Amino acid sequence: MLNSRTSVLAAANPTFGRYDAEKNAAEQVDFQSTILSRFDMIFILRDEYEIEKDRTLAAHILKVHAQGTSTVREPVPGELEVQTLKRYIAYARLKCSPRLTDSAREVLQNYYVAVRQGLVEEDAEAERRGRAPRAVPITVRQLEAIVRISESVAKMRLSDVATEDDVQTAIHMFTVSTLRAAKMGDVELEGMGAGDGAEHTAEEHIRKRVQIMMAVSVSKLLAELNDTGIDRAVAQRALAAMVRQGDFQELAMGKKVKRLR
Repeated sequence: MLNSRTSVLAAANPTFGRYDAEKNAAEQVDFQSTILSRFDMIFILRDEYEIEKDRTLAAHILKVHAQGTSTVREPVPGELEVQTLKRYIAYARLKCSPRLTDSAREVLQNYYVAVRQGLVEEDAEAERRGRAPRAVPITVRQLEAIVRISESVAKMRLSDVATEDDVQTAIHMFTVSTLRAAKMGDVELEGMGAGDGAEHTAEEHIRKRVQIMMAVSVSKLLAELNDTGIDRAVAQRALAAMVRQGDFQELAMGKKVKRLR
């Protein structure tokens, strides 16, 4: 096959039209892993309520409508003109072909090995708990992606070499994009930070309190968990996850749950 070099920037809505905080990323992305693995960076963007951001966005949209077809805006100090930026990018593409230094390659190799090892352990835990598989695989293609990002960072400086600092910048960009998307919904429930085991603790407490084939009131169960020091929101997410996994069944319009296994 020919080595075709191209750049693709794509955007898509979740499978269900809106991102559901009660489902993990794998259940909301209608792409095969073979397709997703070919993107260097994957961002999951959620429309979260934030008053200052909403105010700024609303002001911008209203200003655009008020100006009508006019696109004139006030210049920003230090901002490059579009034509200047285009010429800079064209020159960098033509004249710059940076390569990783030996120390940068070592940093990248150690990072890739560590990430793969960590994800193998997380996948095993996810399978044990009956969670959906990761939507985004981490393979050698992602290693190549970080190499390309590192070289791109160096190219922005018109440098002939990509240093350890460039690799660290690329790792950070990869971590907040593809790696975060890959981990969402696997070993943590939606909305919680990485490494937080609060939901797992809540699930263990729920299993201890509810026997198999036993039906209980959701509000009463959440209140009991709250009395033990488990946050009510955490307990709700844990219970919702167990319902999705088939461990529990909702009854009475969600007011009760029954443990199935």
